[in-house]
Amino acid sequence: MRLILGSGSPRRKDLLAQMGIVPDLILPPDIDEDPRKGELPRPYCLRLAEEKARAVPAGPEDVVLCADTTVALGRRILGKPADAGEAAAFLTALGGRRHQVITGVAVRRGDRVLVRDSVSVVKMKRLSDAELNAYLASGEWQGKAGGYGIQGLAGALIPWISGSYTGIMGLPVAETAALLTAVGYPVWRQA
Repeated sequence: MRLILGSGSPRRKDLLAQMGIVPDLILPPDIDEDPRKGELPRPYCLRLAEEKARAVPAGPEDVVLCADTTVALGRRILGKPADAGEAAAFLTALGGRRHQVITGVAVRRGDRVLVRDSVSVVKMKRLSDAELNAYLASGEWQGKAGGYGIQGLAGALIPWISGSYTGIMGLPVAETAALLTAVGYPVWRQA
């Protein structure tokens, strides 16, 4: 039984390693990640995780693990910013407010796909111009939902969370371990 990680995210690979798991293959799927008209953040995130898992080529006994993380400000989905201007707009909107970070996790073995999500609440401090400009200049906003990653410099901008720290990073380890175990992957064999 091979474990295929359907993600190019180094954070997800590191979080699996934290669980004592090394994927046999890494095959990021190429799917359309645009939200559907009127789609809410949580169903959007779960849909993408499942679509990613179904898109990864795998044998019948292989286990495919995929995830999707989104930042939700109310009903608004804040995906990966296209440029520094959009990142600045996201960070300004998030400043001084609570928002949700949703990570959907999907595990596929054969035709069976199991999906779970982790919903965390995060409060980002209101950013000064100096903080915003320094963070944008760091480039850490690139490729990150909502324009930030809690595990980097932005950690200093977040005074409060409720939920899963690893879920906010992009792969909630407790939910992931439960899904892998449910499809018969020996999570604790390698630990």
